[in-house]
Amino acid sequence: MARILICDDEPGLRAVIKRYAQFEGHEVLEAGDGMEAVKICNKESFDIIIMDIMMPELNGFSAVKEIRKSQDTPVLMLSAKGEEYDKVLGFELGVDDYVVKPFSSKEVMLRINAILRRMSKNTNARKDEAGHIVFEKDGFTADLTAYKVFIDGVQASMAPKEYDLLFFLIRNKNIAIPREKILSEVWGFDYYGDDRTLDTHMKLLRKSLGPYAHFITTLRGLGYRFDG
Repeated sequence: MARILICDDEPGLRAVIKRYAQFEGHEVLEAGDGMEAVKICNKESFDIIIMDIMMPELNGFSAVKEIRKSQDTPVLMLSAKGEEYDKVLGFELGVDDYVVKPFSSKEVMLRINAILRRMSKNTNARKDEAGHIVFEKDGFTADLTAYKVFIDGVQASMAPKEYDLLFFLIRNKNIAIPREKILSEVWGFDYYGDDRTLDTHMKLLRKSLGPYAHFITTLRGLGYRFDG
């Protein structure tokens, strides 16, 4: 059984997806807009989020960006447009899959189950008893939900941006990430400062990781990769 958050401003659509999900034994919560989804995710954890793009208060892209700051929940994006730009932007934000309206509930459930199967194969990231997303390797532990990092059992003390940078790398582990993408995702799409900021924070982060600093690989001329 999985915990699913359905975020869409159409009550009827939420009801249909919820009915199918509950029929398959999943627990479902609902949100009527992006702002409500962010608030719920600040208090609750989920196995997957179904997120519409065009919504009042806060659109789906902005909501996913905010949620990604604190947790690594897989996202299935819903859209009535189907434009390539929407898909590209969604995947750049780390969206796991994309469905264009109108769609069948059966298709949505098939995509949900496919995402859940992929996530279950990730042996490094798991949910603990409190529902927190936890990444472990050797003596390194990162609680992505509680924003805590432990080095050989001792909790590390890091600056907020170090946590943001580390967790972004962990969420994209084993993927080569360009410097520009790291800056835009961690510092914001409107960041136009000196990219030496990234180098400075990366040095601080590696110092904080101590014996596990080697998890972060520098890719000359490109960016960085977290080897998990």
